[in-house]
Amino acid sequence: MTLSLDPEIAQALAPMAGAMADATPPAVGDVAARRALWEPIIGAAGTAQPIPADVKTSEHHTTADDGAQITMRWYVKDGATPGPAVVFFHGGGYIFGHIDLFDGPVSRYVSASGVPMLSVDYRRAPEHPFPTPLEDAYTALRWLEEHASTLGVDTDRIAVMGDSAGGGLAAAVSILARERGGPRIARQILIMPMLDDRIPALDPHIAPYLLWSYDDSRTAWPALLGEAAGGPDVPATAAPARLDDATGLPPAYIEVGQLDLFREEDTAYATKLSRAGVPVEFHLHPGAPHEFDAIAFTSDVARRAIADRVRVLKSI
Repeated sequence: MTLSLDPEIAQALAPMAGAMADATPPAVGDVAARRALWEPIIGAAGTAQPIPADVKTSEHHTTADDGAQITMRWYVKDGATPGPAVVFFHGGGYIFGHIDLFDGPVSRYVSASGVPMLSVDYRRAPEHPFPTPLEDAYTALRWLEEHASTLGVDTDRIAVMGDSAGGGLAAAVSILARERGGPRIARQILIMPMLDDRIPALDPHIAPYLLWSYDDSRTAWPALLGEAAGGPDVPATAAPARLDDATGLPPAYIEVGQLDLFREEDTAYATKLSRAGVPVEFHLHPGAPHEFDAIAFTSDVARRAIADRVRVLKSI
């Protein structure tokens, strides 16, 4: 029996597949074309569902060590009481995406869980290669800790969360916070995270279903890491799959689709954390490709995934 798309996901993907059937995929290394292709799709997916009216937002700024201003957006549900909070990092392969495109998903997480979130507009590669995106993420984490009392946040209950490259950033900032002695992170919530710069060999079982392709990874990692990508000297704070010692990292929630290019690295990372004594909840969703939850949000597998994420958010 071979792998195949979940029928509900296949139905949701059919219009996109038809529209893209005759399109030529961007060449390896073409970041601009990927931005032009994917940012409208992400934006449309984010607004395909209602944006909750019970979530309010406010803009905040902080200064990175190099003097750059980082924009952050604080989401809080009406009537929220002091408690946990989450620093959220959006996806986009480190090369595209910005916080406006993720207003919908973040607002829905906050509305469903009651847990406020700080969404971070970290700088993107290749204009801003590693370690800039990571340092932006860490600066935002420190900002939330420093402003916790004003925002009604318990500093012992701050988590990090992200999808795809944002999941990789959440994992990396967890490692960096351990290295630097804080801030303390209560939970890392890694949604189909992008963790390994070493591109795997082609898997014919999943190749027909990939939404994030091998060529996309061959573009994104060198944009972030330059000539070091795939070589021996990449640190775990750049590609968390490189981590040797996971001891003391925050408890993790990790999920990925079985038809996702990141499946093997995410499965391996869950095992690596587990072997170091880190509590891990891991989900491998059959028949699901990358970003299945945004594209096929009415599918049963997407509803279950979102419900699990909301459950974990409530448990912080």
